[in-house]
Amino acid sequence: MAEYANIIIDISQEKLDKAFQYRIPEQMRGALAVGMQVEVPFGSREMAGYVVGLTDTLECDAAKIKEIKAVKEGGVPIESQLIALAGWMRENYGGTMNHALKTVLPIKRKEKEKKQRFVRLLLEEGQAREQLAQFEKKRHVARARLLSALIGQGAVPYRDLTGKLGVSPQAIRALGQMGILEVEERRDYRSPYGKMERTREAVVLNEGQEEAVGRVWQDWERGIRRTYLLHGVTGSGKTAVYIELIDRAVRCGKQAIVLIPEIALTYQTVRRFYQRFGDRVSILNSKMSAGERYDQFERAKRGELDVMIGPRSALFTPFSKLGFIILDEEHEASYKSETVPRYHARETAIERARMAGASVILGSATPSIDSYHAAMRGEYTLLELKKRIGEKPLPACCVVDMREELRQGNRSILSGRLQELMEDRLSRRQQAMLFLNRRGLAGFVSCRSCGHVPKCPHCDVSLSQHGNGRLVCHYCGHEEAQPAVCPKCGSRYISGFRAGTQKIEEIVKKRFPAARVLRMDFDTTRKKDGYEQILSAFSNQEADILIGTQMIVKGHDFPNVTLVGVLAADLSLHVSDFHAAERTFQLLTQAAGRAGRGKLPGEVVIQTYSPDHYAVELARRQDYRAFYETEAAYRKMMHYPPCGHMMVMLVASRDEMTAALSAELLAKKARRAKEEGRAPGVSVIGPANAAVAKVKDVYKKVVYFKDERYGELVRVKDAVEQFVSSHREFSNVTVQFDFDPMAGF
Repeated sequence: MAEYANIIIDISQEKLDKAFQYRIPEQMRGALAVGMQVEVPFGSREMAGYVVGLTDTLECDAAKIKEIKAVKEGGVPIESQLIALAGWMRENYGGTMNHALKTVLPIKRKEKEKKQRFVRLLLEEGQAREQLAQFEKKRHVARARLLSALIGQGAVPYRDLTGKLGVSPQAIRALGQMGILEVEERRDYRSPYGKMERTREAVVLNEGQEEAVGRVWQDWERGIRRTYLLHGVTGSGKTAVYIELIDRAVRCGKQAIVLIPEIALTYQTVRRFYQRFGDRVSILNSKMSAGERYDQFERAKRGELDVMIGPRSALFTPFSKLGFIILDEEHEASYKSETVPRYHARETAIERARMAGASVILGSATPSIDSYHAAMRGEYTLLELKKRIGEKPLPACCVVDMREELRQGNRSILSGRLQELMEDRLSRRQQAMLFLNRRGLAGFVSCRSCGHVPKCPHCDVSLSQHGNGRLVCHYCGHEEAQPAVCPKCGSRYISGFRAGTQKIEEIVKKRFPAARVLRMDFDTTRKKDGYEQILSAFSNQEADILIGTQMIVKGHDFPNVTLVGVLAADLSLHVSDFHAAERTFQLLTQAAGRAGRGKLPGEVVIQTYSPDHYAVELARRQDYRAFYETEAAYRKMMHYPPCGHMMVMLVASRDEMTAALSAELLAKKARRAKEEGRAPGVSVIGPANAAVAKVKDVYKKVVYFKDERYGELVRVKDAVEQFVSSHREFSNVTVQFDFDPMAGF
């Protein structure tokens, strides 16, 4: 039995980012395991920590070593494989080991277990019927009703007997004392998705789906584990491929994790998996209560689940027999963490699969340029579904130039063509979806006379106009009244850029007063079951038009939707981010894919001020390969990922001068290393202000690094971290890293 434990202290500071050794008390030896949370003396305090190793070798002065105080109550052990994964994340994405450990532990503490009592008959059926006859003869009505309810039923919930049947607790207690029944207590797992009806519908795969499944399963049976990119046009049946492969793996005793980019997709996805796997499938997401998350975490650890579905954090489900990890809509930016460590679920899933001996399937109608590039290089195996299920045609797309609409006197956000088609669909009792990549009543307020835009005094971002006449900062929550006149020039021509979902809803209701309209965005889905209520109502055809942000264009399947309108298609096209064209193409293609998924053909109207841009034109043609080739050529010319690698370093401080000088010093150190030949291929750009230069009174500077070799950037990160941790001047400075960034800090 090991005498010593290596422990990471629960403090997220770079200077303490190492394991400390403690002696294991006699009474804990043999019981302490890697992954447990413990309480230890640290300096003058007692701190929590994670056990990351057990050893018999003393690695420090025996006189200085301290003893573990206790195993932390309520702590959830981390599986040893997840600890190894945390170490890999720490190495590849920066931050501290404590940051990484907390990331791989979706459930931070134990929750109180929910119990349910059951009443079980102890007599054989013949004996029970004899006893029932005696009760009826003696007119013991309550006892007879209770016994009659138990015969042939096995264990019956206690609350059903006292509630639905009106049996008193005294009657249950009396029959228990007679040895006729017993009351037993069982753990009652909280259900995260309520009751679902299971109808076993036979799913017949088409030729393309069979080919994809066969190719993966042939590798599986030969013991080959790979990463596959499943590129299928919208409506081609990628989910059926996932389900068939997982079903085969489950029959071999394996488990699977299915990642989805949006919580909004959870209900529809779970419903499809539930038909095949019943209550052996579950979910993990941030909308669930702590108790619900803890229960599903425990069910996974006990082997009571075969499939876990959820967004990014579900990747860390503690499955011990992992067979497949699926990333549906793998191109989505939400798979990239916005907090330290800024890991990408795709690369992290591949690493976890490598550790577990599992396969990874990345699925999308519009794969990320990174993934398709890897497939073209042979790093991933490409699988293609080129036709929709039933060989339904892709929707017909037309592009409307909104500049021309304005010249013709149409000042509405709805083009003439879109209005005509909406009228037509309403008359035919068909449904339409309007997609807008914005939130709130207005994006920002500006003065049309001088151009002044009211900004947050703390965050250096424009304030958003809300329906209550207030301007709100979506970073820190600062609020102020909307000005009636411009505070800079005194003009009365100050108003909002009215392109939010609320405003679209108002316009649509005014233009089509008889239409039933639903809106789905962040504000209407705040409640736990907000997504399900809206999606269920639209699916049941309780509304004619669904208006929403990008959450409505990802993976949903509404057979009666025959029209999709994309409003202000190019809002995402002109942001200062090299992913802008890729994201625009993906959004437009995914939005178009919601139309014509049933028996009726679909039509799409793309409204734009940039009709000639290649992202818009190729989305209209639904031509992914042409887009990839065009975009890859641009990336290669600019040395952007995946044709090179980038790392962005964030330097932040509450003092503006400290942030600026620290960033300048670190950039200078990197340039000197390049000049001295220690990092010859690394390009250093900056420092400069971050995209949002001040958030909650913290000033942010960024420095960019480029190199063809990912490993060289990791070396730069390691060197900078070591330099920062060894110099006291950086005590009030935060330094973070992001590799191949998908968004700015």
